[in-house]
This record gives sequence, structure tokens and C-alpha cells, in this order.
Amino acid sequence: MLRELCLLNGTSGDEKAVREYIIRKIDGHCEWRVDRLGNLIAEKKGLKKPKSRIMVAAHMDEVGFIITAIKSDGTLSFSSVGGVDPSVAIGRQVTVGKAGIVGVIGSPAVHNLTADEKETAPKFSGLYIDIGAKDRAEAEKLISLGETAYFRSEYTTLGKNGICSKAIDDRAGCQIMIDMITSQIPYDVTFVFTVQEEVGTRGAKTAAFSVAPDFAVVLETTTAADIPSADGEKRVCELGKGAVVSYMDRATVYDRELYKLAFDIAAKKKIPVQTKTMVAGGNDSGAIHTSGEGVRTLAISAPCRYLHSPSCVVDKRDITACAKLAEAVIAELGKL
Repeated sequence: MLRELCLLNGTSGDEKAVREYIIRKIDGHCEWRVDRLGNLIAEKKGLKKPKSRIMVAAHMDEVGFIITAIKSDGTLSFSSVGGVDPSVAIGRQVTVGKAGIVGVIGSPAVHNLTADEKETAPKFSGLYIDIGAKDRAEAEKLISLGETAYFRSEYTTLGKNGICSKAIDDRAGCQIMIDMITSQIPYDVTFVFTVQEEVGTRGAKTAAFSVAPDFAVVLETTTAADIPSADGEKRVCELGKGAVVSYMDRATVYDRELYKLAFDIAAKKKIPVQTKTMVAGGNDSGAIHTSGEGVRTLAISAPCRYLHSPSCVVDKRDITACAKLAEAVIAELGKL
């Protein structure tokens, strides 16, 4: 299922294919609805009614690109949708538009760059997408302005436990929620598959207002920098060491009692767990925890190398740890 989810295309504001796939998986296991922004909200009945309202969230959208102009030579100007580093995009194959046209992200030839340009980080304004069109007229028959483009990526294993693909952020969280919805859970839970997380947690904002939870658990992936050039706290978190429970990022200071609760539960149930050693990034928690009168919020994430690239890398054991910890946390939240 994770493979199928990752290979779907669904950038922010264009999550329809992902949403329809999830609906097919959960239909008959819960009551569900789609709000005006496109969030998929699923009400799953558990064995008991919790003392407080619980919401679990993961976002459907992925980073990508949007076409902004068609040039006279048939190449396409574009902007990023979400946080993509231009240096990651150069030379990558992409799928463009509803017709699935294959293109390549190109940049000026090295021998045409000035000395200063060679020392400067690339910008999207200097890049283009080559779809093989001979001129603007030919390109306009294939592509319209405002259409989206996605990294072309294989879903493959990497070593014994690694998985490599685009869009693991956050289709891994979506998979965990689908598994919970199609299983028996201890308490009633509202599961929300959010839209537009990558462009400012917009779907989570409207969904949290609608659901009005007391507690929220956000399932995510988070940047791991466990590579040879990073030492100590700059490694942030590490693959193979379990679920990541954050104490703070750039959008949220997490509920201290829930943070401790997660580690206590993990120790008791022998679930591998770690924390982020840098205050960086953000996720749907930023919008959820400030909604309404405030929501006590916890984020559980799978560590991921090369985030927001066509080759995200995770360890399947960490995803399993996230799922087990989320299930155990929900079982405790239902009592509070």
C-alpha cells in the first residue's frame, strides 16, 4: 500500500488522486466526508467512547512544481510548490500535467555561467522544464499554465530495511492511518487526511476548526541528517532508531505531558523512540494546536533522509515503530 500511495501524484491543492485512493481503502470501515478545502475526515468507531475528542492527522499532499509560463522555444517556466531546493531539482525527470508528459528540469550550461554564477546557489527562476517541444505552439497543445509537475521516481528497497521513493512525506502517515481505520481500535477517533500541508498547513487549520478536538496526534516524516558530514545534534534524528517525538519545532512547542507520555509508553512497550536534536521544520501541528480554544498536540514522525526530493529514504522498522506508538498513545488519550 505504501508503494501505491507514494507513486500517486498529489501536490498541494491537487490531492484528488490520493484522496480517491484512500476513500476506496477506508469506505465501509468508517463514516467519512470531504470538506470544502479537500480534507478527508473519517469518523472511526472504537470499542469505547473516549472522555475527550481525539484527532489523528497526516497530510496527503507532496512537494512539486507548477507551470507559470511557456517560452518561445517550447520550454516551461515553473515555480516550486512547497519547500524544494533548486539544486535537488536540476537534471531530474518530471511528469507534467494531466496528460503525464515527461520532461527534464534543465539549467544553463556550466560553460555559459560566469565565475560568480558558478559560486551562487541556483534559483528556480534560472531553471526550466524541457518537454521536447520545438516551440511555444507545440508546447501549448500539451500543457496549460497552472498545471502541476511531479518528480518521476521509482519505489525501491535500499539495503535490508530501507525504502526509497518520492512522497514518503507523508504517505507513510497516510498508510498508518488507513491501517488503523481498517482495524479495531480502542476508542472513537477522528482521522483527518489533510491537504496543503506543504504550503502552510492550510488544510489542518480548517479541519481542526471543524473537528474541534481536545487532543491531536500528527503522523509525519521528519528530516534525518545521519550522514557522514553531520555530527552530534546536527544529525537531528537517525534511521533505524525508531519513531521521532519532537519537543519543539519552528511552528509548535509540543505539549510537555504528552511528550513525556509518549516516551513512557515507548519504554513500557519496548517501542524504539528518539527525539529531534534541533529546533527545525514544522508540520500540521502548527495549525492544529492553536485552533479554537487550543488543542493538546503530539507529533510522531518517521526519520527520513533526503526529504522533499525524488529519493526520500526511510527505514521500514521506523514506520512500524510510529504505528505501534500511535496506537498505544491513542489508547491512553482515550482515558484522559
